[in-house]
Amino acid sequence: MLSVFDIFKIGIGPSSSHTVGPMRIGLRFLDEAKSAGVLTKAARVKVDLHGSLALTGIGHGTDNAVVLGLMGFQPDTTDPDEAETAVLRVREQRRLPLHGAGEIDFILARDIDLRGDIIPEIHPNEMRLYLYDSQGHVIFDRTYYSVGGGFIASAKQLATPAEDDMISLPPRGVHFFGSAAELLSICHDKKLSIDGLILENEDDMRPRSQTNARLDAVWCAMRDCIHRGLNTKGKLPGGLNVKRRAPSLYRKLEEAPLANEREQIFDWLNVFAMAVNEENAAGGRVVTAPTNGAAGIIPSVLKYYCVGDGEENADHIRVFLLTAAGIGMLFKQRASISGAEMGCQGEVGVACSMAAAGLAAVWGGTPAQVEHAAEIGMEHNLGLTCDPVGGLVQIPCIERNAIGAVKAVNAARLALRASDEHLVSLDQVIETMRQTGLDMSRKYKETSEGGLAVNVVEC
Repeated sequence: MLSVFDIFKIGIGPSSSHTVGPMRIGLRFLDEAKSAGVLTKAARVKVDLHGSLALTGIGHGTDNAVVLGLMGFQPDTTDPDEAETAVLRVREQRRLPLHGAGEIDFILARDIDLRGDIIPEIHPNEMRLYLYDSQGHVIFDRTYYSVGGGFIASAKQLATPAEDDMISLPPRGVHFFGSAAELLSICHDKKLSIDGLILENEDDMRPRSQTNARLDAVWCAMRDCIHRGLNTKGKLPGGLNVKRRAPSLYRKLEEAPLANEREQIFDWLNVFAMAVNEENAAGGRVVTAPTNGAAGIIPSVLKYYCVGDGEENADHIRVFLLTAAGIGMLFKQRASISGAEMGCQGEVGVACSMAAAGLAAVWGGTPAQVEHAAEIGMEHNLGLTCDPVGGLVQIPCIERNAIGAVKAVNAARLALRASDEHLVSLDQVIETMRQTGLDMSRKYKETSEGGLAVNVVEC
């Protein structure tokens, strides 16, 4: 059953599918080995990365994430500086403190194998992990998949379709919906807003006070990420020598008179989104929203429209996050939020749709208007490719978040000002996104084998 906090997860950059997911997989692998009673016999661990994880793994920090997971680091509690130091120590000493066991010899170039030539059948982000004993015999092995947004699954889980593909499954959950049409129908029958419906589902999992506290924590992590991004200068790692632009843009905005307030709306949305994604590209702490590659859109819109003169409107922030998460659940269940499966339409497109819905709700939109905003946000991102230059989450990712934030606001405005019923439903556009993703060439889906990734000369 999906929760708001499955959609919004605190982690580290630069990628939810290539960093957060592999870190979680490494830890899960060792936990399962421990349960099987073989972990203490391990003398060596080997990890094979296939498909997109291999092709863009170095640029996305997948190799480092695997090491961190095997050491027991968890994305939501990891300090980026501490993680960097820990990985550097492993590289230099060629020794790995295996979580739940002792230290073992470990050479990254030998024990993490990037097999981009292997095209997985179930999902493009495939990891195979092996434990060996001192005699060189395999004593435990598993295959997992990082399926986008920090979600992970075993081969068995992905090979076995769910019997009931609802957002909330009995006996837990209050309102069961598997489509936007069902969501709207429940809202109409129960006289609920979308955020109210999602909140009642969360109530079945924990006390409301805890849900509100966790929503506030998600926003605090987003806000802190914006602050760091606005105040950290320098170049981003990875070799492209991309300079952080958010700090200088921020200074110019602070110093500029309000000569053209409408244009400055774009400027503020741009700088907030870029601040987050520059932090993400540097491996900083971000919130999957719903992924790391699209992490700047929702915080940008929230910051501009729910924080005024330094005063945060907690009620509006919660309404925004609950509504956006409800829309994100639909995309996750009915299609995918993985760039390796859907291209960037599954990341920036979904984030744009979620942000449009959240803002429409804050502006007082009806559930039907919120659904319309979400539909517009995705409709005009259909076909968006994922073609990161150098395998890094920098070009075009950072600017793409800025464009997505502006587009989300426009989608919300269009939906609230529409006079007639719209002809395209959110369910139809989600299905169109899914079909488009399936039809899209593999080289445009987070492999860096096509698009900008091959047409931009790396310096």
